[in-house]
Amino acid sequence: MRLELALLGSWVLPWTRDLSRGDAMNLDEGPLDPFLGDPHDPAALLDDAEPPQPLSDDERADVQADLAELAEFQGTLGPIGVDGIIVECADCGEQHYFAWELMRANLLALLGEGRTHVHEPAYSPNQDAYVSWDYARGYTDAVAALTKRR
Repeated sequence: MRLELALLGSWVLPWTRDLSRGDAMNLDEGPLDPFLGDPHDPAALLDDAEPPQPLSDDERADVQADLAELAEFQGTLGPIGVDGIIVECADCGEQHYFAWELMRANLLALLGEGRTHVHEPAYSPNQDAYVSWDYARGYTDAVAALTKRR
């Protein structure tokens, strides 16, 4: 038996986009969930008890300011070998290491969905290559102040 995943004439896989119409695929058009309607769906364990509340205007402004600041941090610290930001987790009390792009993705998810995505912790990060948000802010402020003096 051979499985073909190519377009055959006008036949299109249900989770691809119809190239003749130019329609983009969305998540509703993907393959059907094999547990659809199953009361014992294992994904039910992952559902939130409460949906996230939308961010207030002030919270949105704060996250947007954080995104701008993060870009500045990466532009200043990235070229000298800093890989990202350390955040102390309020839930577990441990430090979590976020590469620049992962931190950016979390902030964008917070803007769009009102929460950050679950992710795997960094595997054996070089702890010396990450700095706290406050350190990054102080360093970039100092670089900016010294640049203005010249």
